[in-house]
Amino acid sequence: MSETRKKRQHRYDPASEEFQKEEFPFYWLARVHGRYSLAMEKALKKAGVDIPRWRILFILKEEGHSSISEIAEHAIAKLPTITKIVYRMKADGLVDTQTSAEDGRVTVVSLTEAGWSTITRIQEVTSALFRQSFKGMSEAQINRLNTMLETIFNNLPEH
Repeated sequence: MSETRKKRQHRYDPASEEFQKEEFPFYWLARVHGRYSLAMEKALKKAGVDIPRWRILFILKEEGHSSISEIAEHAIAKLPTITKIVYRMKADGLVDTQTSAEDGRVTVVSLTEAGWSTITRIQEVTSALFRQSFKGMSEAQINRLNTMLETIFNNLPEH
């Protein structure tokens, strides 16, 4: 890497003398996440759901069914936390659980009819937020953003 390029990248490093928070990518990731979370909480409230339940419902929507540990992995959440939420959702009739036929220690979670109906309501109340969030961006730009975020995610330590 050239000296000029190293010096330019140095300004993104919080330990650098040239560091400015507005040039730090994690500053913007945190701000985007915070604003998005507040807007999602407001939108989801209309559907009677919170963000953790929304995550679980949409993981199950895509996967069909998942073990509690797989849900925790996708949601980047601790297993005990996801377990509590899943059993609350089961009590609310949104999901069903059963013991895995392959491994009796594994609990498999799937959507109920009420869970599918809730997903439909969520999509109705959050659709405008998704469209507004990416207004003015092309499909190629969104794909590039996803690729860059995935690279950063994979570069970070797991624990």
